[in-house]
Amino acid sequence: MTTYRQFRAGESPRERVRTVIRDSAVNVLAKRRTVPLSNWIRFPYYHHVFDDQRVGFEAHLRWMKNLATPVSLDDAVVMLADDAGIDGRYFCVTFDDGYKNCITNALPILAGLGIPAAFFIPVAFVGAGTEERNIALLGRIAAYDRSLTEFLDWDDCRRLLAEGMTIGSHSVSHPRLIDLSASEVEHELVASKQAIEGQLGLECRHFSCPKGRPGLDFVVDRDPHIAAQLGYRSFLTTQRGTAHQRLPMLVHRDHMVASWSVDQLRYFFSR
Repeated sequence: MTTYRQFRAGESPRERVRTVIRDSAVNVLAKRRTVPLSNWIRFPYYHHVFDDQRVGFEAHLRWMKNLATPVSLDDAVVMLADDAGIDGRYFCVTFDDGYKNCITNALPILAGLGIPAAFFIPVAFVGAGTEERNIALLGRIAAYDRSLTEFLDWDDCRRLLAEGMTIGSHSVSHPRLIDLSASEVEHELVASKQAIEGQLGLECRHFSCPKGRPGLDFVVDRDPHIAAQLGYRSFLTTQRGTAHQRLPMLVHRDHMVASWSVDQLRYFFSR
């Protein structure tokens, strides 16, 4: 599977209609929106850049770079924790799930524009290639999709690091943490951290929560605390909005799809 069109092939007619209505509404609303000129940092995040999304992804990055300064996740977390506050406008690009097209399609564009990014991988998916295993894993990410999609392997992760990118944990098996006991959450965070550190020879500092909705997918007053105790320096969510100072263990991010219009970015960055 190489295109976003193929990836969405399993969607129901109702889902397709809903997507069209949603996209049209956001594009219209975006015309009346402006992005604040005050100091802020935003965390746009993606899951994939398929072959038919490359042009859109590059347009997104150029728009963001014209608006703000790109920073690495390590630097962004330092900025969030600094009592002095954020001085300027910044953005930090992240990816969840570890699709192979992150390195075949996203990396060349990121590197060409000099933009760092962080890639969060569920370690059970790394190198998934056999049909049986691949399909079983994909069911944890997109319930409607059962097509073969390649995932990053460890050599791909090493190449990302060599290009100045960051690798973080997205758990072992991509569960909803809210469904797990505290000890099970700890296992997901410890085992994934150890696997990444053992394979890549560096400290795994950052965790992106699967699904990531506060109170729906993770326990707000439990799971970020567990992550901090285990040595993680950030806990990234999927709650939209500007990241808040002093809260690197509860980072807001804006979900983006690389084929969306730039108007949609303007809409979400204005909120």
